[in-house]
Parts: sequence; structure tokens; C-alpha cells
Amino acid sequence: MALRSVCAVALRAGTDVGVNNVRTFATTALLCRRTPPLGPMPNEELDVEKLESLEKYRSYNRYLKQAEEAKNKPAWWKTYRSYVEKADPEHGAERVDIGLPYCRPQRISEVRQRRQVIKENKKNVELERATRLRTFKIPLDKVQETWEKSSGPFHIMKLADHYGVFRDLFPMAYFLPQVSLHISYSQDSSGQVYYGNRLTPTEAASVPQIRFDAEEGSLWTLLLTSPDEHLQDNEAEYIHWLVGNIPGGAVHAGEELCHYLPPFPARGTGFHRYVYVLFKQERHINLQEDARPSPCHSLVDRTFKTLDFYRKHQDNITPAGLAFFQCQWDESVTNTFHNTLNMREPVFEFIRPPVYHPPQVKYPHGQPLRYLDRYRDGKEHTYGIY
Repeated sequence: MALRSVCAVALRAGTDVGVNNVRTFATTALLCRRTPPLGPMPNEELDVEKLESLEKYRSYNRYLKQAEEAKNKPAWWKTYRSYVEKADPEHGAERVDIGLPYCRPQRISEVRQRRQVIKENKKNVELERATRLRTFKIPLDKVQETWEKSSGPFHIMKLADHYGVFRDLFPMAYFLPQVSLHISYSQDSSGQVYYGNRLTPTEAASVPQIRFDAEEGSLWTLLLTSPDEHLQDNEAEYIHWLVGNIPGGAVHAGEELCHYLPPFPARGTGFHRYVYVLFKQERHINLQEDARPSPCHSLVDRTFKTLDFYRKHQDNITPAGLAFFQCQWDESVTNTFHNTLNMREPVFEFIRPPVYHPPQVKYPHGQPLRYLDRYRDGKEHTYGIY
């Protein structure tokens, strides 16, 4: 009887195991049928046992050449560049360099100079003592001078591209600003013009002090323009200052063709760019056709295009220096519109009126405890002061 029960249980277990195996096999077959076959593995055609017989890249240039050829092959999918080129055919076209020719110094001479400087610093006893006592101070003027002569022009060019200066002033062209412009609206560093820093129209209300390194007997043209300020034409600019035939670096000795006008960014239009462009002249130029009446308080007469000005005199002038800043509306802009330009001020934002308060009651009833704070004199809040 016991033997008969054990056989029955074993028979049932074998049947269940067979059924489960059949189910597992059917499920696996179904999954294999649904899953697509894998493609060839990378480098599957290589014979691992004969690696020495494979062709090797004996130089980096050969590898780079083949990588460039593979990159330039047309792809069947659409890239971001193809979408942009379809929307703007001029996108991706090569820009023209209209600046002064740049002669890059030899790398060997730069390395030799650095080694010479390091050797002299190691022999300097005072420098060693100041470094050991932690009293050594880095001369920032020399660092600034070295930066302006080495990598400064390339950094300024990248910043100008980032802010869209070349795109709006010289479409499809650019230049390397090799002449450093030092522009200051005040005696301290707060009014300095760099490359996209922010100044207020009040700080830029007067004529700045401009300094740049120039050879004796050279002639220059200085331009200050704003590509964002025009009230009617998006493609036009307003000229703020134009001085031509500047002898050497003396801006005050040049011909002022258009007197200085402070920035006047309209209220509600955000930050505006104000760009200084320095042109180097080949010879003395007659710029009386570009002169404005003095004083020039008409926005129609101050309508300007830098590209047209450059095309007109491109045989005699070459852009060499660049500096720009940003401005936003403040209270001095209202004064410029009303008193200087003699026109109503355009406003492009909603000016919220002051909060209305009913006339003060001598014996207020049912009013909050701070009822009298609404009618105190002065602009400062006096909540909680009694």
C-alpha cells in the first residue's frame, strides 16, 4: 500500500515537471520569435589570433584625416545644421576677416622668454624672501599688459561674438581687436568700459576719457553706436559719438563729426549695447559727408549704419579696437528725452499708479492699529514706529 502511494506521488510530480518544462520551452520560443536577431558585433571580422598582421595608424594625422572624411559623409538623418541651413541659407557661410593682419609669435621664442624669466626669478633674492614670508604681491598691471598682448584680443573677439556685436554691426564679417581701448567715465574703476559690463545712463552722461597705444603720426577714427536703441527701424542704429582723423592717441585733437550724446535706453526695453569701435586710417580722410550739425538733437539725423559707413571708407579705414557696455533705463533718460532731444519719452512697460488712500479721518473708527502709517510724511516705511 505504501509502495503504491509513493509511485503515485512520483508519477504526479513527473507529470507536473513535464508540464512546467513544456510551458517554459513554449514561453522561451515565443520570446525568441518576438525578439529581433542581434546585428554583427563591433570588430567581429577581426582575427584576434593575428593582431600583428592588422593595419595600424602610424601617425595621428592619418587617423585624423580618415575621421574627417567619415564626418563629412552625408547622413540619412537630418542634423541640427541642416534644419538651420534650410531656415537661413547664409548660416554656416564663412565670415570675412576685415581686421588688421595678425602675426603670431613663434612658439620657440615664447618658451625661451618664459625660461629666461623663470631663471631670473630664481636668482632674485628679494623675490625668494617675499615668497617665503608670504608678503609677495602679484603686479596686476603687468598681468593686464601681458594679457592684452597675448590672448586678450582672442578673448575679446569671442565676447563680441557672444553678445552679437559682429552679427549686428558687420554682418558676415569679424575682426581681431588688436588695439586695446581704455575707456573710463570716472576716475575710479566703477566707470570703466570693458566688454559687456553694465553701466547706468547717469554714469555715462558725460564724455569719457579714452586712451590707447598708437604710433606717432598715425590717424584713427572713433565711433560710438547703439544697435538696439532705434525706435522705428530694427536694422538701423543711433550714432552717439564720432571723431575722425585722431592724431596718435589724442582723441580731443581729432575732428568731432558728431558730438557726444548720452545713452537713452527706453523704459521697458531692457539692456541696450553701446559699442566703441576704433578704426585705423591709412591717410587723412575727408569725413565731412558723415558730419552732423552741431548740436545734433534730432534722432533722424543720428540714424546710422556702421556697415554702410565702413563700406564707404573701407579702402582707407580698418577696424582695430573694440569695447562695449550695457545700459538700462534710469531717471536720467527722462531728462535726456525731455530737455536734450525735446520729445516725449516713449515707455514700453506698464507704470503702476500709486496706491490710493482716502482722506485721513480725524477720529477713525474700525480702522487697523497702523492706520496713521499711511499718512506719514517721507518715502521710508515706518511700520511699528510710534
